[in-house]
Amino acid sequence: MSQSEPQAQSIVLPTAEDVRDAANRLRGVAHHTPVMTSRTLNERLGAHVFFKCENLQRGGAFKFRGAYNAVSKLTDDERARGVLAYSSGNHAQAVALTGRILDVRTVVVMPDDAPAAKIEGTRGYGAEVILYDKETTSREELAAQLQQERGMTLVPPYDHADVIAGQGTAALELMEEAPDLGVIVTPCGGGGLLSGSALAARSLRPGIRVVGVEPELADDATRSFRTGTLQSVRNPPTIADGLRTPALGRLTFPLVRDNVSEMRTVNEEAIVEAMRFLWTRMKLVVEPSGAVPLAALISDPDAFRGERIGVVISGGNVDLANACTLLA
Repeated sequence: MSQSEPQAQSIVLPTAEDVRDAANRLRGVAHHTPVMTSRTLNERLGAHVFFKCENLQRGGAFKFRGAYNAVSKLTDDERARGVLAYSSGNHAQAVALTGRILDVRTVVVMPDDAPAAKIEGTRGYGAEVILYDKETTSREELAAQLQQERGMTLVPPYDHADVIAGQGTAALELMEEAPDLGVIVTPCGGGGLLSGSALAARSLRPGIRVVGVEPELADDATRSFRTGTLQSVRNPPTIADGLRTPALGRLTFPLVRDNVSEMRTVNEEAIVEAMRFLWTRMKLVVEPSGAVPLAALISDPDAFRGERIGVVISGGNVDLANACTLLA
């Protein structure tokens, strides 16, 4: 499925300077998550891999960075009217947690089949959760209706300049701690993390190779990147629930097109294999979306051999029962 390319004339794209500003805003609020390595993996791949563990971030995912950066910049009047978001889970929790920290009322629209841990986590942080059936309802249309009724400020999960800038701070920290990287790899759903990471990485190393990875079952961004025309997908049945977004956005599409070196896809079996390695060998609880970059390295090690590779593990919010079934 394809759709016309977003018009770029009226939009203002975030910059590397916006990422650095976001890093200053997040200092002392977001966790400076650890960077971890595995000698076993390095020997297996013939490369040096450095994992930025955003599964250990506040709220369990990198999404806290973008949500906090965006909400903290709102005016007093906007904060008083509250914040609205839609998300399959990680952005939901990030907005809810940010609202609790900044004393801002939050309402989050979530699909009724979102992982129970993510729904419970969002409610636990104090947000009002509104569930919807994704087969019959558009989350964007539902959010627009709620925004009109309640007068709240919408903070979308990826297609927002301040959200993108906040997400890029994970890669900024990674490259400062693991210098001289030749490649940086991130998952790609709506493209916020990938876009922000590309801005951050190329500001420090203009020649770095930036790779985005998607599940084969949710390959809209890969098709968009390769064709130059925005592509979409509807409710893809991948286990990587955080990457089921329908398409890149008005901001993220041009950022990915202009700053990313390549896009790759991985099958479901490779995602499970990567999860199993991270859980059992590195003792890292990682959700399927967060394992997607490692799945790409494992699936095609020759494409990365001899490189120093930075990988952003996007999150660790898993449905424990489902994860144990996958990894059994």
